[in-house]
Amino acid sequence: MEVWILYGDDIESSADLAFEVRRFLAEGKKMGIDVKVFRPSQFDLLVNDQTRDSILINGKHVSLPDFVYPYFNHKDQSYFSLAVVRQLERQGVRVFNGASTIENVRDKMHTHQVLCENAIPTPITMLAKFPVDIDLIERTIGFPVVVKTLNGALGIGVFLIQNKKAFQDLLELIGETNPDLLLIFQKFVKASEGRDLRLFTVDGEVIAAMERRAKEGDFKANYSSGGSVHFFEPDQEALDIAVKTSKVLNIQIGGIDLLFSENGGYTICEANTFPGFKGLEKASGVNVPEKIFQAMQRRLEQTALPGKETADTLPKTSAEGLAGSVPAE
Repeated sequence: MEVWILYGDDIESSADLAFEVRRFLAEGKKMGIDVKVFRPSQFDLLVNDQTRDSILINGKHVSLPDFVYPYFNHKDQSYFSLAVVRQLERQGVRVFNGASTIENVRDKMHTHQVLCENAIPTPITMLAKFPVDIDLIERTIGFPVVVKTLNGALGIGVFLIQNKKAFQDLLELIGETNPDLLLIFQKFVKASEGRDLRLFTVDGEVIAAMERRAKEGDFKANYSSGGSVHFFEPDQEALDIAVKTSKVLNIQIGGIDLLFSENGGYTICEANTFPGFKGLEKASGVNVPEKIFQAMQRRLEQTALPGKETADTLPKTSAEGLAGSVPAE
């Protein structure tokens, strides 16, 4: 099996997701899988009505792989990068997280619209419209309020605003420095302050989970922001929410983040199509690249034709079977 990983940074650097790309290469070698890493900028895309669309890498025609995994950090999600993914899909290559999925999940407002439409619990969310009616925010969402950039990741661009005065100050600053910034406002879930859950889904199954806890004085629990990670055994409710979220958003590889709700259950924080897993492997002991490659191999065995498996055929999961092992570093 040949797998291409699309990644825009130096894999030997400390850039976002570089560690994970190195893990894919190392695990692929152990499993006898031909894993290649390409930057989107290495591609040229040709469209010709006389022949099939084609792809060149470094100016040369190449044989296409069995699978492609677009693994973009927050800097890579350009129009060109997504055009590369679309072209590969058009040529029949199996892609885990296609271009439309990436675009839709990147838009947090769209994500919450789809989740609500499918009766998946989600905090009250409002798309910012300037000038912002602060009294309306107070009536419909209340303070404290969470302010997020529409397309942020890794906890970047997320703020907890405690009161109307601080909210007004933030809006004035944004108005002066970046008036076109797209924002959403979201109800603060007090029961989950400083902690959340990450459930990692692969082809419709939850393969691993962890609890993340914020460092002292911070309300964001992201591991990349200095939070700590801890083993967590998800109950059936958490598993069901994560699997259903992946299905309705058509995510084949995803990080589904849950908040602890006031009633003892869970509500969706957000979904991610490029989830890091350094902290997850540390907390859970699950070998994430191995699980992903095994899912790809199953797809190859299920059908010789690309594109036949869809989110509608994703298998169900249960509270069993999250065990796995990650090799010692």
